[in-house]
Amino acid sequence: MKINKAIIPAAGLGTRVLPASKAMPKEMLPIVDKPAIQYIVEEAVRAGITDILIITSRGKSIVEDHFDRAPELEQRLLASGRVEAHDSLQRIAKMADIHYLRQKETLGLGHAIACGRTFIGNEPFAVLYGDDVIIGENPAIGQLMTAWDEFGLGVAGIKPVAPEKLFQYSSLKTAPIRDNLYRISDMIEKPAPGKEFSNFSILGRCVLPPEIFQILEKIPKGAGGEYQLTDAMRVLTLEKGMIGVEYEGIRYDMGNKLGILQANVETALTHAEIGADFRAWLKDFSKTL
Repeated sequence: MKINKAIIPAAGLGTRVLPASKAMPKEMLPIVDKPAIQYIVEEAVRAGITDILIITSRGKSIVEDHFDRAPELEQRLLASGRVEAHDSLQRIAKMADIHYLRQKETLGLGHAIACGRTFIGNEPFAVLYGDDVIIGENPAIGQLMTAWDEFGLGVAGIKPVAPEKLFQYSSLKTAPIRDNLYRISDMIEKPAPGKEFSNFSILGRCVLPPEIFQILEKIPKGAGGEYQLTDAMRVLTLEKGMIGVEYEGIRYDMGNKLGILQANVETALTHAEIGADFRAWLKDFSKTL
């Protein structure tokens, strides 16, 4: 079955990037001139997703405003002859059919995904984590959707993680299939030292069958006292198996101060409007380091 729907969980509190996230959701922190979540929505749309559910929480209505029309602003842009800026704003509002659902309690990623059950229905769907911006020519979620089409199994976007950081992520038991494809046979969320399967971790993207909702209903709270999506995917893996795709593209952790800075610098270097000037400035500035 073709994948048309996606969930973007964006309800987290952003405590790792305080105080910037106190009044502004971390998903709205800019990468040069676009908020992080716009990059994520654009990736989904480029992959063929038409219907998107963004899971929000209290204080994040600004996310809805960003993807809505702004008639007064649009009229002012037209009146001042800024047609290109006007058109770019309209494109944002027309990218996809975007819905919103508030997660009333932040009980973990598994709980956030479970909130989308009615929206998804009985269809496979994509998940694009709200903290993870992945930039590349070939949309990362599209690479996972291609694997779904071939294998008909749940798919996880995976990347190697430094061994000393695995306790912050997940660890996967994998076997190579070909190229960047792996068969996943087990996984663990936030493994204790010595409990790791490998240094492959799920980072930012997955494609799941609708059966995941039945599993999410039954799993207990896991690491951190929250309902972990990884725990539900482990049940799915043990029952049917999953596929891992070591996707192409550069991932930026927008819930991390260093990740935010890296995303801005690397994106600015290739930006059509300011790239050349920024590169020249950066070369001069680097001489002072």
